[in-house]
Amino acid sequence: MNTTDEIEISQSEWETMRVVWTLQQATSHQIIDILEEKLGWKASTTKTYLGRLVKKGALTTSKQGREFIYQPAIEEQNAMDNASSTLFNHLCQHKVGTTLATLIEQLELSQSDIQMLIEKLEEKAKTAPQQVSCNCLPDSCDMNCKMGGR
Repeated sequence: MNTTDEIEISQSEWETMRVVWTLQQATSHQIIDILEEKLGWKASTTKTYLGRLVKKGALTTSKQGREFIYQPAIEEQNAMDNASSTLFNHLCQHKVGTTLATLIEQLELSQSDIQMLIEKLEEKAKTAPQQVSCNCLPDSCDMNCKMGGR
């Protein structure tokens, strides 16, 4: 399974991938039925997203009789890590902490997830700078950052 290539996945393609990642392999009919029930998609919509994901290299497909079988070609955690890295690379570095705090407030997390986050933050705190550099403009910072706009 591919773990290194960054494949850009649209919001609807994520829904399709989540089905295949969960089942590990699925027929086109299984995927169509699940997405019709979950999101009200027509078969043609699901087939379009499956085709795009195969073309992008996110899914592999094989034919078994008249049925197509889909399997993930990329790992779910790797795809999630790449998507979050891409998002955070576009944010002002001065606002990343606030954005993460907002996410933590909004998401349902298990006790073990919270403990893992505490441990990661404690480890990160050992080498964290007092302030991060602004990445909004080359060699400077826009007025919003200078004023601490969060």
